[in-house]
Amino acid sequence: MTYVVTEACIKCKYTDCVEVCPVDCFYEGENMLVIHPDECIDCGVCEPECPADAIKPDTEPGMEKWLEVNTEYAKNWPNITQKKESPADAKDFEGKEGKFDLYFSPKPGEGD
Repeated sequence: MTYVVTEACIKCKYTDCVEVCPVDCFYEGENMLVIHPDECIDCGVCEPECPADAIKPDTEPGMEKWLEVNTEYAKNWPNITQKKESPADAKDFEGKEGKFDLYFSPKPGEGD
């Protein structure tokens, strides 16, 4: 098992999770974060830290797509280990459906 970041992170991109990760396995895209599944130690401390409820165990039904997304983009996006300010409009996107098709960006973020 590993944890994955899901669609709920897109356009919210809260970084509370990266501060508590003991192995620094988060990677930053332009408008979301991902977890490198080969680096995640399955400790779960990040899951309750996410205000958008975007972090899930990959053993939950329907997480196959998110495991693929996390695996693919963790290879190319920069590592992030420190909390940053959320986007100013993050609250406007919380809980919205269909964010991957509407807003996902494959572009990397800044990282640390």
